[in-house]
Amino acid sequence: MTCTPRVARASLHQWEEPPISGSNGSGALFFSGCPMGCVYCQNKPISHGGVGHDVSVPSLAKSMMNLQKAGAHNLNLVTATHFLPSVLPAIDLARQMGFALPVVYNTSGYETVDTLKYLEGYVDIYLTDMRYMTAQTAEALSSAPDYPSVAKLALAEMVRQTGKAQYDANGIMQKGTIVRFLLLPGHLIEAKMALRHVAKTYGEGVVYSLMCQYTPTDHLPPPLHRTVTEQEYHSFVSAAQDLGITTAFVQDRASAKEDYIPPFLESDLLSLDR
Repeated sequence: MTCTPRVARASLHQWEEPPISGSNGSGALFFSGCPMGCVYCQNKPISHGGVGHDVSVPSLAKSMMNLQKAGAHNLNLVTATHFLPSVLPAIDLARQMGFALPVVYNTSGYETVDTLKYLEGYVDIYLTDMRYMTAQTAEALSSAPDYPSVAKLALAEMVRQTGKAQYDANGIMQKGTIVRFLLLPGHLIEAKMALRHVAKTYGEGVVYSLMCQYTPTDHLPPPLHRTVTEQEYHSFVSAAQDLGITTAFVQDRASAKEDYIPPFLESDLLSLDR
């Protein structure tokens, strides 16, 4: 990626957690490029394929305004880390134009604390992952052996900034941190380790999202060549209950299909004023 923001999708998005998507959808801006190298990536055309359109800061601000006018419950910045020097000025400009939606920072969790500190005052909701607890797995699956240590520090900063979740009268989140745990086939123990760390550290101070939507792509080796089994996911949800987690988002296993992977088409850029 260059220093110019590249956007692959700008539209209302219905497939986030209920307090993010609501009835109207989240105003999602999917940015091209990614700081991680996950072998099972669901969005390879934009993460490493370069798909998207380069936009200026004023155009990015106009797109934020267009999403607000379209009825979005929030602005959802998906993998924006590497473009923050342009994204933050775009938010400033949009606010001068009347933008007032909560800002969601949608991330893999692979963020430095220094970067997150720049986001204080801009981001209201962190929608983050906690994927790995061992350097070996993080290296093998995402080329990021330091992910566990980096993600733990990042989550602490996110929770410090947002505090416990806050909702409006319609149940739409206005502030808080949602932690996603994507269960990977054959990696149940590691997922439970991640869940245990967050539960023991933050308790009900974060919102939990237990995901089984993993969909294999390309020709991945076992066990990544298959979806998560019913037994694996049941064991994972049971682990959350055993840890005393009383509220969490869970998924129907039917979500493990390509229908839930957003397309990146020219028609999805209708709200992007280029």
